Amino acid sequence: MRIISGRFRGKKLNSPKHNIRPTLDMVKQAIFTRLQFFVPNKKVLDLFSGSGALGIEALSRDASEVVFCDKNNDSIELIKNNLKLIDAHNYKVIKGDFKDVLCKINCKFDLILLDPPFASGYYNEALKLIYENELLNKDGIIVCERAKEECIKCDYFILDCTKIYGSVAIDYYMQGNV
Repeated sequence: MRIISGRFRGKKLNSPKHNIRPTLDMVKQAIFTRLQFFVPNKKVLDLFSGSGALGIEALSRDASEVVFCDKNNDSIELIKNNLKLIDAHNYKVIKGDFKDVLCKINCKFDLILLDPPFASGYYNEALKLIYENELLNKDGIIVCERAKEECIKCDYFILDCTKIYGSVAIDYYMQGNV
């Protein structure tokens, strides 16, 4: 795993040694190419962070702050180790279940990266909690990475578009009247 672009471009990140499915470089590049002019100076939530690769990519592209969240001890350790590899200080790492974090966090985000374990069923619940707790800024974007065959039923945000990369689908959601 490596950082695709930005200040930390080319830096290698530690790969997971446990049951984490990191975002493929091709998919990560596609996401951040689409968001390249959106990310600078934005507040980002990397929910279900895993290795932290998506949030670190946002930091590399000048996000103002990234909040990493995962409940797995091994993931938290991996995120912290990967953050030590870069010279960034504008981040926070939170260990906790996504439901608790989404209900307790008291700030809004411009970009929310949502990448739970595939087939976990967490997408709909996470999107509902993001909506109910008003965690997405008015012009914010939610990026959901999922298995291509999975279906997300979202009554809270507008699906802007879906892009397919092999067996992975990326959904881009926005605020709006649904």
